[in-house]
Amino acid sequence: LFAELLRQRLLESSGESDLNALHSRASQWYEANGLELEAFHHATAANDIERAMRLIEGKGLPLYFRGEAMPIRHWLASLPEAEFRAKPALRVMYASVLTMTGRLHDNIDEILQAAETALQDAAPDDKTADLLGQIAANRAMLAVPKNQVETIITQSRRALELLHPDNAPMRATTTWTLGYAYQVQGKRAAASKAYAETIAQSQKSGNLMTEIAATTCVGQIQEAETQAHQAAASFRRVLQLVGDPPWPAACEACVGLARIHYQWNDLAAAERYGQQGLALARQLENVDTPAACGVLLARVELAHGDVAAAVTRLAAAEQFVQQHHFEHWMAEITTVRIQVLLHQGALATATQLAEAHELPLSQARIQLAQHEPKAALALLAPARQEAEANDWADRRLQVLLLQALAQQAANENAQAMQTIGEALTLAAPGGLLRLFVDAGPPLATLLRQAAQAGVAPRFAQQVLTAFGETAIAQPPLTQASIQSIAQPLMDPLSARELDVLKLLTTELTGPEIARELMVSLNTMRTHTKNIYAKLGVNSRRTAVRRAQELNLI
Repeated sequence: LFAELLRQRLLESSGESDLNALHSRASQWYEANGLELEAFHHATAANDIERAMRLIEGKGLPLYFRGEAMPIRHWLASLPEAEFRAKPALRVMYASVLTMTGRLHDNIDEILQAAETALQDAAPDDKTADLLGQIAANRAMLAVPKNQVETIITQSRRALELLHPDNAPMRATTTWTLGYAYQVQGKRAAASKAYAETIAQSQKSGNLMTEIAATTCVGQIQEAETQAHQAAASFRRVLQLVGDPPWPAACEACVGLARIHYQWNDLAAAERYGQQGLALARQLENVDTPAACGVLLARVELAHGDVAAAVTRLAAAEQFVQQHHFEHWMAEITTVRIQVLLHQGALATATQLAEAHELPLSQARIQLAQHEPKAALALLAPARQEAEANDWADRRLQVLLLQALAQQAANENAQAMQTIGEALTLAAPGGLLRLFVDAGPPLATLLRQAAQAGVAPRFAQQVLTAFGETAIAQPPLTQASIQSIAQPLMDPLSARELDVLKLLTTELTGPEIARELMVSLNTMRTHTKNIYAKLGVNSRRTAVRRAQELNLI
């Protein structure tokens, strides 16, 4: 209060020129003592635009790369148009700050175009080239949220050609955008190399924002390569860099940790990180992270058996994607929607979606649900070839699990065992449990056989534990045994009833079985009543005993 009183008296006793002089002196003092943000505030108060611009540019690292973009953005927005017309560099600076803060609705393209037009009459020196490089770098950044790969690559390469060698922050940012484009293309080795360069450049110049972005992307590639523990370490490194409370820029690291904990079957941690990532992402204006959070949280809800909540979550994610034109997320959202539809038995709708979005793995799941394993294998063969040709470990693992199920259903038991062995070997180092659990109870048969055969037995047992089973609890259920028992029954058990029957042999309660199968408790009870009626029993224990006598389990 006393300070405010002194300021008020100063305003009353001094003229504008005197105040400007005082602010200029204060700005110089703060700059000399390394307090550049405070120096910037006093420069703006003194209406010294040239000095304010120089302070924003910083000594090797602009202030807006240090998490100080908001006050700079507000000041730039307050300047008259005449200042921008007279100073093309001011337009470039404004566009850079808006890009940093995700303000796409502020017509950044128009600002960049106006700056580029003004620079046509400028001297063709290093400064002009650097400004043109910054324009290209901003255009590359603007293309990132939409996954516009060709634009990102073209503008990034142009930026790296034009940017001054000493403009380390912008060069690091542009190297990151180039790496991001490679990542979207599936060129993971090239992306990793670009990210390593970005991190090295960022650490050298103290560019924390770009180091955070590159480290997050390194974690995403490690995650895609099934290196879950390394990915988790990268994401935790991001949280360490941003501090507490975390910056909104940490949203992607949070959802990355959510996905990893989901694969580790730690659903509570997955939900916690997913909600944190969503809360942080909502503070930003131009990120697709809410879609990633929506997909992850829907998977968690499905794992808990809350199908209605998952459906609502997916609908909200789809609405967000359509509203913000993040079409590249539709395939992932649709994949989860199809899984829900398959659990609900809505094969026709699932088929339409899979065909409309050209999702071969989802189409293979549908073929399996329709008891067409040969058709599923035909779809999976080229998908596996593509995954192996590009060295996409995550895609290969997904294909292997579906191939194993299809081979099992086609009575190709030896091949199924070999395939599930490959999948276990690939998933074991990262502890990726949920991929197996989400494939459904039929996979448990192969897992028991693998554990008994000594194929990654420790990890196979971990997966079976996640299923709620043990490796020695039951003899394997083969297609031949199903057919041999189905004939004597007047009313054969359906595939879903067989799934329920297998889980009745475990110690899972009724609600837990319903959650495992992702159906309502009433639906599970209906299946159980049907099983009792078809087997001619009236209790769970006798149903299990009768099923064992008939070689159903």
